[in-house]
Amino acid sequence: MKLEKEATIKRLNRIEGQVRGISRMIEEERYCIDILQQMQAIKSAFGKVEDAILKDHSATCVESAIASGDAKEQRKKFSELVELMAKVKS
Repeated sequence: MKLEKEATIKRLNRIEGQVRGISRMIEEERYCIDILQQMQAIKSAFGKVEDAILKDHSATCVESAIASGDAKEQRKKFSELVELMAKVKS
């Protein structure tokens, strides 16, 4: 788990640097397509961070709710995921 956490933080730090880079590109009035390519790279990197966090949630929080045998807690964890995914689709 610790290595995954460290890798996720490193990825977020890279994203932070990319966002600063885009700001500089805009200030320097760089070619729009170059800026858009950097934005696509950031979206992709955010997607990977999201995937890592979702996998962690499944492996810890959801798995714990399942192992507990507590139906109310299981429904809560499942509902959280459904609600989150519904927001993404909106």
